Amino acid sequence: MPDTTGYTCTSCGEHHDELPFAYSTPAPAFRRDDPADVLEPERCVIGGEHYFLRGRLVLPVLDAEEHWNIPQRTAEPPYFGWLATELPGYEPGTLNLKTNLHTRPPGERPLIELEPTGHPSPSSNGTASR
Repeated sequence: MPDTTGYTCTSCGEHHDELPFAYSTPAPAFRRDDPADVLEPERCVIGGEHYFLRGRLVLPVLDAEEHWNIPQRTAEPPYFGWLATELPGYEPGTLNLKTNLHTRPPGERPLIELEPTGHPSPSSNGTASR
């Protein structure tokens, strides 16, 4: 029986043992080999009769609330992430720049720090602006 724990990340290509907190797919799973009439980032049409739209499904994580509300979370090391926002006015674009997310006390939004690169981003020296 195959191991079904964890997932393989489509961004880094590595296997992670925990459940993903975000997931996306370019087309419906049952599509298989049927060609799509329309296959766009937000919608898919198959055979002129099956219509699919990208949506958001929120699932509870059993210990996420506990972690989110404890003051000790600020002592954790930063979490690696990818910037999922296209900031206007930057060429090349800012989508998928490497980041580090620093947790802050409960009630405060996390601080997102861009990793140093040659990109002319809002913070070229790798520290996030507030």
